[in-house]
Amino acid sequence: QISTGDMLRENISNKTILGNEVQTFMKAGELVPDSVILDMIKDRLLKNDCNNGYILDGFPRTIPQAEGLDQLLNNLNQKLNHVVVMDVADNLIITRLSNRRSCKCCGRVYNLIFGPPKIAGECDECNEKLYCREDDNPSTIQQRLNVFHEQTEPVINYYSKQGITKVIDSKGLIDEIKTDILSIIIS
Repeated sequence: QISTGDMLRENISNKTILGNEVQTFMKAGELVPDSVILDMIKDRLLKNDCNNGYILDGFPRTIPQAEGLDQLLNNLNQKLNHVVVMDVADNLIITRLSNRRSCKCCGRVYNLIFGPPKIAGECDECNEKLYCREDDNPSTIQQRLNVFHEQTEPVINYYSKQGITKVIDSKGLIDEIKTDILSIIIS
């Protein structure tokens, strides 16, 4: 599983040049420039653990990224098999994400609705205090959703024309959604 968000947050945490560059975009709920993301994806796809396949999580988010990814994959002699579209209402997304809490020490992520810690505000793994990421506040989430509707929804149509999109009803429980996704990926 390759998450551009995780890779970007790792760079921010490690205070790399890339991390400093993208921190401003992420705090504002804006997208990081395509060229930066595509270079990061290319480097990641060339690692050995991607030889037998991978899942791109949250990428591509724009038509230029999708076109760039198609070109990148063509150059690597690879192709996308499926594009999984998780269908869920904006208000549910805001509720779910604004209830996410993370541990700075060990990196474990909790959801106060679906998987809260045993002791409120404290990590089950290392007993450190949990925090709400800056980009998990409702106003930033709404800004990200606005960007999604404007820039990412066209990507769904782009891949629909290629016949590789699969829509998953994502209003249910995590285990149900996971089963639906796995049935697509494994088929």
